[in-house]
Amino acid sequence: MSEPTSMRYRDEAIGLSSPDGVTIVGVNLEIPSADPINFHQAITDPESCPKTTIDGKLFMQPVEQTGDAPQPLVIVVPGSLGVGPNHSAHATTLVGDGHNVFVLDPFGARAVTSTVANQTHYSFAASGFDVLAAWKVLAADDRIDSRRVNAQGHSRGGSAVLTAAMRRFADPIVGPGNGLAGIYAVYPWCGYMFRDPSVGSTVVRSIVGDLDDWLSPQQVQGQIHAIAATGAQATVRVVPGACHSFDRLQNREVLEDASVAPGAPATFIEDDGSMACPYFEQPSADLTDRDVFVAAIKAGHGKKGATIGSVEGQPKLFVEDMLAFHRRLLGTN
Repeated sequence: MSEPTSMRYRDEAIGLSSPDGVTIVGVNLEIPSADPINFHQAITDPESCPKTTIDGKLFMQPVEQTGDAPQPLVIVVPGSLGVGPNHSAHATTLVGDGHNVFVLDPFGARAVTSTVANQTHYSFAASGFDVLAAWKVLAADDRIDSRRVNAQGHSRGGSAVLTAAMRRFADPIVGPGNGLAGIYAVYPWCGYMFRDPSVGSTVVRSIVGDLDDWLSPQQVQGQIHAIAATGAQATVRVVPGACHSFDRLQNREVLEDASVAPGAPATFIEDDGSMACPYFEQPSADLTDRDVFVAAIKAGHGKKGATIGSVEGQPKLFVEDMLAFHRRLLGTN
Protein backbone atom coordinates (compact mmCIF):
# COMPACT_ATOMS: atom_id res chain seq x y z
CA MET A 1 0.00 0.00 0.00
CA SER A 2 1.20 3.50 -0.74
CA GLU A 3 0.33 7.15 -0.25
CA PRO A 4 -1.90 8.50 -3.02
CA THR A 5 -0.34 11.00 -5.36
CA SER A 6 -1.65 14.57 -5.46
CA MET A 7 -3.02 14.13 -8.97
CA ARG A 8 -4.30 11.39 -11.26
CA TYR A 9 -1.46 9.11 -12.24
CA ARG A 10 -2.28 9.65 -15.91
CA ASP A 11 -1.67 13.39 -15.48
CA GLU A 12 1.89 12.94 -14.23
CA ALA A 13 4.78 13.19 -16.69
CA ILE A 14 7.04 10.25 -15.91
CA GLY A 15 10.26 9.21 -17.62
CA LEU A 16 12.25 6.10 -16.67
CA SER A 17 15.75 5.12 -17.78
CA SER A 18 16.42 2.12 -19.99
CA PRO A 19 19.53 -0.02 -19.35
CA ASP A 20 21.38 2.15 -21.89
CA GLY A 21 20.33 5.37 -20.17
CA VAL A 22 17.64 6.33 -22.68
CA THR A 23 14.68 8.10 -21.06
CA ILE A 24 11.44 6.22 -21.69
CA VAL A 25 8.43 8.48 -21.27
CA GLY A 26 5.30 6.74 -20.00
CA VAL A 27 2.41 6.76 -22.47
CA ASN A 28 -1.15 6.81 -21.14
CA LEU A 29 -3.24 3.82 -22.14
CA GLU A 30 -6.98 3.42 -21.60
CA ILE A 31 -8.34 0.03 -20.55
CA PRO A 32 -12.01 -0.87 -21.15
CA SER A 33 -12.90 -2.81 -17.99
CA ALA A 34 -16.00 -3.55 -15.91
CA ASP A 35 -17.47 -3.36 -12.41
CA PRO A 36 -19.04 -6.75 -11.67
CA ILE A 37 -20.96 -6.79 -8.40
CA ASN A 38 -19.40 -10.13 -7.45
CA PHE A 39 -17.56 -13.17 -8.83
CA HIS A 40 -20.78 -14.84 -9.97
CA GLN A 41 -21.64 -12.00 -12.35
CA ALA A 42 -18.08 -11.81 -13.68
CA ILE A 43 -17.93 -15.56 -14.37
CA THR A 44 -21.44 -16.34 -15.61
CA ASP A 45 -22.22 -13.17 -17.56
CA PRO A 46 -19.18 -10.90 -18.00
CA GLU A 47 -20.86 -8.99 -20.83
CA SER A 48 -23.61 -7.78 -18.48
CA CYS A 49 -21.17 -6.22 -16.02
CA PRO A 50 -21.34 -2.40 -15.87
CA LYS A 51 -18.64 -1.00 -18.12
CA THR A 52 -15.90 1.33 -16.97
CA THR A 53 -12.66 2.62 -18.50
CA ILE A 54 -9.54 2.72 -16.35
CA ASP A 55 -6.02 3.66 -17.39
CA GLY A 56 -2.30 3.41 -16.74
CA LYS A 57 1.11 4.18 -18.19
CA LEU A 58 3.05 2.06 -20.66
CA PHE A 59 6.85 2.09 -20.69
CA MET A 60 8.29 0.34 -23.77
CA GLN A 61 12.01 -0.19 -24.29
CA PRO A 62 13.42 1.55 -27.41
CA VAL A 63 13.13 -0.60 -30.51
CA GLU A 64 16.82 0.08 -31.15
CA GLN A 65 17.53 -2.04 -28.06
CA THR A 66 14.89 -4.73 -28.47
CA GLY A 67 14.53 -5.19 -32.22
CA ASP A 68 11.24 -5.69 -34.04
CA ALA A 69 10.17 -8.97 -32.42
CA PRO A 70 7.26 -8.83 -29.95
CA GLN A 71 8.52 -8.20 -26.43
CA PRO A 72 7.59 -9.45 -22.94
CA LEU A 73 6.02 -7.11 -20.40
CA VAL A 74 5.25 -6.77 -16.68
CA ILE A 75 1.94 -5.29 -15.46
CA VAL A 76 2.29 -3.60 -12.04
CA VAL A 77 -0.94 -3.49 -10.00
CA PRO A 78 -1.11 -1.31 -6.85
CA GLY A 79 -2.79 -1.96 -3.52
CA SER A 80 -5.32 -0.15 -1.38
CA LEU A 81 -3.91 3.35 -1.68
CA GLY A 82 -3.43 3.33 -5.43
CA VAL A 83 -0.26 3.96 -7.39
CA GLY A 84 2.38 5.27 -4.99
CA PRO A 85 6.13 5.68 -4.53
CA ASN A 86 6.90 1.98 -4.05
CA HIS A 87 5.11 0.98 -7.26
CA SER A 88 6.90 3.75 -9.15
CA ALA A 89 10.18 2.55 -7.66
CA HIS A 90 9.54 -1.01 -8.81
CA ALA A 91 8.60 0.18 -12.28
CA THR A 92 11.87 2.14 -12.37
CA THR A 93 13.82 -0.96 -11.33
CA LEU A 94 12.08 -3.19 -13.87
CA VAL A 95 12.55 -0.76 -16.75
CA GLY A 96 16.18 -0.30 -15.75
CA ASP A 97 16.54 -4.08 -15.87
CA GLY A 98 15.33 -4.12 -19.48
CA HIS A 99 11.68 -4.97 -18.98
CA ASN A 100 8.69 -3.30 -20.61
CA VAL A 101 6.23 -2.21 -17.93
CA PHE A 102 2.59 -1.18 -17.71
CA VAL A 103 1.56 0.46 -14.42
CA LEU A 104 -2.18 0.00 -13.96
CA ASP A 105 -4.23 2.63 -12.12
CA PRO A 106 -7.55 1.05 -11.04
CA PHE A 107 -8.47 3.98 -8.78
CA GLY A 108 -8.19 7.23 -10.74
CA ALA A 109 -11.05 6.72 -13.18
CA ARG A 110 -13.28 5.41 -10.37
CA ALA A 111 -12.57 8.51 -8.26
CA VAL A 112 -11.27 6.30 -5.46
CA THR A 113 -8.26 7.44 -3.45
CA SER A 114 -8.12 4.66 -0.85
CA THR A 115 -9.75 1.38 0.13
CA VAL A 116 -7.78 1.09 3.38
CA ALA A 117 -10.78 1.90 5.59
CA ASN A 118 -13.39 0.40 3.24
CA GLN A 119 -12.60 -2.29 0.68
CA THR A 120 -16.07 -2.18 -0.90
CA HIS A 121 -15.74 0.91 -3.14
CA TYR A 122 -15.63 -1.65 -5.95
CA SER A 123 -15.54 -5.42 -5.86
CA PHE A 124 -12.58 -7.77 -5.64
CA ALA A 125 -14.03 -9.39 -8.77
CA ALA A 126 -13.65 -6.03 -10.51
CA SER A 127 -10.01 -5.93 -9.42
CA GLY A 128 -9.37 -9.25 -11.13
CA PHE A 129 -11.36 -8.11 -14.17
CA ASP A 130 -9.12 -5.01 -14.43
CA VAL A 131 -5.99 -7.16 -14.73
CA LEU A 132 -7.47 -9.33 -17.48
CA ALA A 133 -8.82 -6.25 -19.28
CA ALA A 134 -5.31 -4.78 -19.24
CA TRP A 135 -3.91 -8.04 -20.60
CA LYS A 136 -6.42 -7.95 -23.49
CA VAL A 137 -5.40 -4.44 -24.54
CA LEU A 138 -1.68 -5.14 -24.20
CA ALA A 139 -1.93 -8.50 -25.98
CA ALA A 140 -3.43 -6.71 -29.00
CA ASP A 141 -0.34 -4.48 -29.29
CA ASP A 142 1.96 -5.84 -32.01
CA ARG A 143 4.99 -4.79 -29.99
CA ILE A 144 4.05 -7.07 -27.09
CA ASP A 145 4.28 -10.87 -26.90
CA SER A 146 0.91 -11.88 -25.47
CA ARG A 147 2.39 -15.20 -24.30
CA ARG A 148 4.97 -13.46 -22.11
CA VAL A 149 3.04 -10.99 -20.00
CA ASN A 150 3.50 -11.19 -16.23
CA ALA A 151 1.41 -9.37 -13.63
CA GLN A 152 2.83 -8.17 -10.32
CA GLY A 153 0.26 -7.11 -7.73
CA HIS A 154 0.71 -5.67 -4.25
CA SER A 155 -1.77 -6.27 -1.39
CA ARG A 156 -5.25 -5.85 -2.94
CA GLY A 157 -3.39 -5.89 -6.26
CA GLY A 158 -1.88 -9.22 -5.21
CA SER A 159 -5.39 -10.59 -4.71
CA ALA A 160 -6.28 -9.19 -8.14
CA VAL A 161 -3.49 -10.98 -9.99
CA LEU A 162 -4.26 -14.25 -8.19
CA THR A 163 -7.91 -13.93 -9.25
CA ALA A 164 -6.86 -13.15 -12.82
CA ALA A 165 -4.77 -16.34 -12.90
CA MET A 166 -7.70 -18.61 -11.97
CA ARG A 167 -8.99 -20.36 -15.08
CA ARG A 168 -12.55 -20.44 -13.68
CA PHE A 169 -12.38 -16.63 -13.65
CA ALA A 170 -10.20 -15.93 -16.68
CA ASP A 171 -11.72 -18.27 -19.26
CA PRO A 172 -15.09 -16.48 -19.52
CA ILE A 173 -13.38 -13.08 -19.77
CA VAL A 174 -10.35 -13.63 -22.04
CA GLY A 175 -11.06 -17.07 -23.49
CA PRO A 176 -9.86 -20.58 -22.55
CA GLY A 177 -6.11 -20.77 -22.06
CA ASN A 178 -5.51 -17.07 -22.71
CA GLY A 179 -3.96 -14.77 -20.16
CA LEU A 180 -0.91 -14.28 -18.02
CA ALA A 181 2.37 -16.14 -18.29
CA GLY A 182 3.14 -15.54 -14.63
CA ILE A 183 1.93 -13.70 -11.57
CA TYR A 184 3.97 -12.28 -8.71
CA ALA A 185 1.53 -11.85 -5.81
CA VAL A 186 3.06 -9.57 -3.21
CA TYR A 187 1.52 -9.93 0.29
CA PRO A 188 -1.89 -10.74 -1.26
CA TRP A 189 -5.05 -10.98 0.82
CA CYS A 190 -6.29 -14.56 0.34
CA GLY A 191 -9.59 -14.42 2.20
CA TYR A 192 -11.22 -15.52 -1.06
CA MET A 193 -10.10 -18.93 -2.34
CA PHE A 194 -11.36 -20.56 -5.51
CA ARG A 195 -12.72 -24.06 -4.93
CA ASP A 196 -10.98 -25.01 -8.18
CA PRO A 197 -7.64 -23.15 -8.08
CA SER A 198 -6.46 -24.34 -11.50
CA VAL A 199 -4.27 -21.75 -13.25
CA GLY A 200 -3.30 -23.72 -16.35
CA SER A 201 0.21 -22.85 -17.53
CA THR A 202 0.48 -19.64 -15.48
CA VAL A 203 3.46 -19.68 -13.13
CA VAL A 204 2.63 -18.38 -9.64
CA ARG A 205 4.96 -16.84 -7.07
CA SER A 206 3.93 -15.15 -3.83
CA ILE A 207 5.93 -13.38 -1.15
CA VAL A 208 4.63 -12.36 2.29
CA GLY A 209 5.97 -11.45 5.70
CA ASP A 210 5.36 -13.67 8.71
CA LEU A 211 4.42 -10.62 10.82
CA ASP A 212 1.84 -9.28 8.35
CA ASP A 213 -1.17 -8.07 10.37
CA TRP A 214 -3.30 -6.94 7.38
CA LEU A 215 -3.93 -10.52 6.31
CA SER A 216 -3.24 -14.13 7.18
CA PRO A 217 0.16 -15.44 5.98
CA GLN A 218 -1.23 -18.94 6.59
CA GLN A 219 -4.04 -18.28 4.10
CA VAL A 220 -1.45 -17.15 1.56
CA GLN A 221 0.48 -20.37 2.10
CA GLY A 222 -2.72 -22.41 1.81
CA GLN A 223 -3.78 -20.70 -1.43
CA ILE A 224 -0.40 -21.19 -3.11
CA HIS A 225 -0.10 -24.81 -2.01
CA ALA A 226 -3.63 -25.49 -3.29
CA ILE A 227 -2.59 -24.09 -6.67
CA ALA A 228 0.54 -26.25 -6.64
CA ALA A 229 -1.59 -29.32 -5.85
CA THR A 230 -3.29 -28.92 -9.26
CA GLY A 231 0.08 -29.53 -10.91
CA ALA A 232 0.89 -25.88 -11.54
CA GLN A 233 4.22 -24.19 -10.86
CA ALA A 234 3.43 -22.30 -7.66
CA THR A 235 5.75 -21.24 -4.85
CA VAL A 236 5.50 -19.01 -1.79
CA ARG A 237 8.24 -17.28 0.19
CA VAL A 238 7.54 -16.26 3.78
CA VAL A 239 9.96 -13.57 4.92
CA PRO A 240 10.82 -13.79 8.65
CA GLY A 241 10.32 -10.58 10.59
CA ALA A 242 8.55 -8.79 7.73
CA CYS A 243 5.31 -6.81 7.93
CA HIS A 244 2.95 -5.65 5.19
CA SER A 245 4.58 -3.47 2.52
CA PHE A 246 8.07 -4.57 3.54
CA ASP A 247 9.22 -3.60 0.04
CA ARG A 248 8.83 0.08 0.95
CA LEU A 249 11.86 2.20 1.82
CA GLN A 250 10.02 3.45 4.89
CA ASN A 251 10.20 2.78 8.60
CA ARG A 252 7.33 0.83 10.06
CA GLU A 253 4.20 2.68 11.10
CA VAL A 254 0.63 1.83 11.99
CA LEU A 255 -2.17 3.11 9.76
CA GLU A 256 -4.88 3.68 12.34
CA ASP A 257 -7.77 3.82 9.85
CA ALA A 258 -7.01 0.43 8.31
CA SER A 259 -10.00 -1.90 8.61
CA VAL A 260 -8.79 -5.51 8.59
CA ALA A 261 -9.85 -8.98 9.70
CA PRO A 262 -6.77 -11.22 9.37
CA GLY A 263 -8.23 -13.95 11.54
CA ALA A 264 -11.47 -14.36 9.59
CA PRO A 265 -12.01 -17.75 7.91
CA ALA A 266 -11.75 -17.97 4.13
CA THR A 267 -14.72 -17.69 1.79
CA PHE A 268 -14.61 -20.19 -1.06
CA ILE A 269 -15.57 -19.24 -4.59
CA GLU A 270 -17.57 -21.98 -6.29
CA ASP A 271 -17.17 -22.84 -9.97
CA ASP A 272 -20.01 -20.49 -10.95
CA GLY A 273 -18.63 -17.68 -8.76
CA SER A 274 -21.10 -18.18 -5.91
CA MET A 275 -19.60 -17.35 -2.51
CA ALA A 276 -19.45 -20.09 0.13
CA CYS A 277 -18.98 -18.05 3.29
CA PRO A 278 -19.02 -19.91 6.64
CA TYR A 279 -21.38 -17.31 8.12
CA PHE A 280 -24.13 -18.19 5.62
CA GLU A 281 -25.88 -21.55 5.35
CA GLN A 282 -25.41 -22.12 1.62
CA PRO A 283 -23.22 -20.81 -1.21
CA SER A 284 -24.98 -17.86 -2.81
CA ALA A 285 -24.77 -16.11 -6.17
CA ASP A 286 -26.15 -12.97 -4.53
CA LEU A 287 -23.53 -12.43 -1.83
CA THR A 288 -21.22 -9.45 -2.23
CA ASP A 289 -17.93 -8.42 -0.64
CA ARG A 290 -19.81 -6.22 1.82
CA ASP A 291 -21.98 -9.13 2.98
CA VAL A 292 -18.91 -11.25 3.67
CA PHE A 293 -16.91 -8.50 5.37
CA VAL A 294 -19.78 -7.37 7.60
CA ALA A 295 -20.38 -10.97 8.66
CA ALA A 296 -16.72 -11.36 9.62
CA ILE A 297 -16.81 -8.13 11.63
CA LYS A 298 -20.00 -9.20 13.44
CA ALA A 299 -18.29 -12.49 14.28
CA GLY A 300 -15.59 -10.53 16.09
CA HIS A 301 -12.76 -10.65 13.54
CA GLY A 302 -12.65 -6.98 12.56
CA LYS A 303 -10.04 -4.64 13.97
CA LYS A 304 -8.69 -1.16 13.32
CA GLY A 305 -5.06 -0.39 12.63
CA ALA A 306 -2.36 -2.35 10.81
CA THR A 307 1.36 -2.03 10.17
CA ILE A 308 3.24 -1.11 7.00
CA GLY A 309 6.91 -0.54 6.29
CA SER A 310 10.25 -2.29 6.45
CA VAL A 311 13.39 -2.80 8.46
CA GLU A 312 16.91 -2.76 7.09
CA GLY A 313 17.56 -5.20 4.25
CA GLN A 314 13.97 -6.15 3.48
CA PRO A 315 13.43 -3.86 0.44
CA LYS A 316 16.67 -5.20 -1.09
CA LEU A 317 15.54 -8.79 -0.45
CA PHE A 318 12.25 -8.00 -2.16
CA VAL A 319 13.85 -6.46 -5.26
CA GLU A 320 16.16 -9.47 -5.67
CA ASP A 321 13.21 -11.89 -5.45
CA MET A 322 11.11 -9.76 -7.83
CA LEU A 323 13.81 -9.52 -10.49
CA ALA A 324 14.65 -13.22 -10.25
CA PHE A 325 11.02 -14.16 -10.95
CA HIS A 326 10.52 -11.90 -13.95
CA ARG A 327 13.95 -12.65 -15.43
CA ARG A 328 13.31 -16.39 -15.23
CA LEU A 329 9.93 -16.22 -16.94
CA LEU A 330 10.45 -13.43 -19.44
CA GLY A 331 14.06 -14.06 -20.39
CA THR A 332 15.28 -10.53 -19.76
CA ASN A 333 18.91 -10.47 -18.61
